[in-house]
Amino acid sequence: MVMPHIGAPELIIILVVILIFFGVGKLPQAGSAIGKGIRAFRKGQQGEDEEEKVTPATKRKAAKKTASTATRTRKS
Repeated sequence: MVMPHIGAPELIIILVVILIFFGVGKLPQAGSAIGKGIRAFRKGQQGEDEEEKVTPATKRKAAKKTASTATRTRKS
């Protein structure tokens, strides 16, 4: 089974449909949401390996970061 080739005319039609569906104002937001979703998906795929690599030193750094954030919000 051969996959069909997507050429320039097909891509233009797809882009026009996306513009009609989302509108010009929402297009950057939609692109950003798609990008964040892809990054989260990739991070989730790699997350299982990274969770095993967590050391006590990295846990201390994370705890310090959250503690410093909490003190900044109290001062404001």
